[in-house]
Amino acid sequence: MSVGSAQGPGSRRSLPAQDQSTPSARWSRSTSSLWYADILVGFGLAGLLYAVLALATSSHHHPVASAVSLSIRHLPLYAVYSLGRMLAAYILSLIFSLVYGYLAVYNRRAEKILVPILDILQSVPILSFLPSIVLALIALFPHGTFGVELASILLVFTSQAWNMTFSFYHSLLTIPSELREVSALYGLSPWQRFRQLELPYSAVGLVWNSMMSWAGGWFFLMAAEMFTLGSRSFQLLGLGSYLQVAANRGDGGAELAGIGMLVLVIVLLDQLIWRPLLAWADRFKIEFATGSVPPRSAVLMLLRRSRMVEWTLEHVIAPGIERIDQRLSRPSVRGNARGRRRSVVTVVGWALAAAVVVALGFALWKGAMLLATIPLTEALRLPLGALLSTLRVFGALLLSTVWTVPVGVFIGLSRNWAVRLQPVAQIFASIPATALFPIIVVWLLALGVKLGVLSVFLIMLASQWYILFNVIAGAMSIPQDLKEATALFRLSSYARWRTLILPGIFPFLVTGLITAAGGAWNATIVTEYVQVAGRSVSTLGLGSLIATSSAQAQYGMLLASTLLLSLVVVVANRLVWRRMYHLAETRYTLLL
Repeated sequence: MSVGSAQGPGSRRSLPAQDQSTPSARWSRSTSSLWYADILVGFGLAGLLYAVLALATSSHHHPVASAVSLSIRHLPLYAVYSLGRMLAAYILSLIFSLVYGYLAVYNRRAEKILVPILDILQSVPILSFLPSIVLALIALFPHGTFGVELASILLVFTSQAWNMTFSFYHSLLTIPSELREVSALYGLSPWQRFRQLELPYSAVGLVWNSMMSWAGGWFFLMAAEMFTLGSRSFQLLGLGSYLQVAANRGDGGAELAGIGMLVLVIVLLDQLIWRPLLAWADRFKIEFATGSVPPRSAVLMLLRRSRMVEWTLEHVIAPGIERIDQRLSRPSVRGNARGRRRSVVTVVGWALAAAVVVALGFALWKGAMLLATIPLTEALRLPLGALLSTLRVFGALLLSTVWTVPVGVFIGLSRNWAVRLQPVAQIFASIPATALFPIIVVWLLALGVKLGVLSVFLIMLASQWYILFNVIAGAMSIPQDLKEATALFRLSSYARWRTLILPGIFPFLVTGLITAAGGAWNATIVTEYVQVAGRSVSTLGLGSLIATSSAQAQYGMLLASTLLLSLVVVVANRLVWRRMYHLAETRYTLLL
């Protein structure tokens, strides 16, 4: 088993550079390749530093409503801007996922509140967050572009964080009880248990969902870099705004150039970031049999051959981790000090609770005033719109599941095909379908297809990748010894799917369906209301109601649509997702 070695308090698990348990974890010692490894790593660091400096020195020199140039020569700089916003949003998402997921699992009272809130947040469309986030940050930072930049980062965060949080939460729930007993037997502190058991166990799922979060971030980057609130227009320089302007102007050449640059960025990220991370995370799979070929990455092997990286690990990273371990693994303080600390925490907790109650009361009062401004004729459209959007969302999920489960299992169970198809899936998942919607809509509407039916297909383009990536991760996490057991007993394909594959991927499939549902609800705002060739095409649904009310600054209708959407999500959570999560936790958890 290769999920963090359990050791006593104060001990330190070996760093990857010292781990000799698997070929992918060893650091090669080929003298002939050390010199060029350091040179390539040095060039990579220099390029990264240049990109950071370019972003830092150039991002504040353009006005909020600066015109986006469709000249191809600006695309590299636009790519740097967008990557900077995506990276900042991803760091926030990762921190949020680890903290939120940990609290939801280890505080049962908080879990009853945190999980339903997460269900709602991951399903609320990005345009519902847009007015409050943008207006609040512009009020705090009225001069320059900092407020709009921060709003853009937070909007991308809303498209990245939820599926990572669900993945980490699901991983903590499904840790085998035997591993928890071993960690308790060795007396691991909460920090040691987190670093040596919980984080390694969730590594595979986190990496795959991080890839999906980046894909989701690219998808909604167009809405996060260029948006309209009433008569005010906000536009930031970046790939998202470039693609949006090209689509609005109908400039197919510029649109293809922007997509080409986006594909190039995605390929570079796959080779430099995601493939090395997948190869590194493979060491944390639970397996009792050998024989499977671990994924490889030329970049990871290059880093392992670099003396510069080795020195950094041994003299910077390792001492830092050791100091953190010693600090967070100290014995509890004395009783009196502990009592004083608890009393302080209690006072602070009550103060925060009181502040939350006051804020909620004020929000309810202002919300009621907004809802009172909605005309009756508009209010009557809400129930039918909710029903139609719900049918479209679940229809898209059903159709997505039909093809993603067999394809995801095929990719996940075959190392060779995983290496070939994973980058392709990442590219298709990351290309913003919103950039293609105008072309698709014009073509299919000309064939007589109604937008209400067409939107189901468009929602699939936005949500199917969440299911596919989670199914791939689930299939890859099936232990090799169980695969060999099914081959030894010569099970038929049907029996193999029923007894091994479907139970093995079920927890991951549930996570994928929940996050796909959130992506599907987000997609309704761009699939039920589409602007093509200078005109708007819409169909009745919550998504179109949210899109039109946001663009026209009808905040009462926007609030009512969002509240109704939240109600639909809560009902779906209670009737469907919560039961599926309970089934995954009780029947389909790996037992050692």
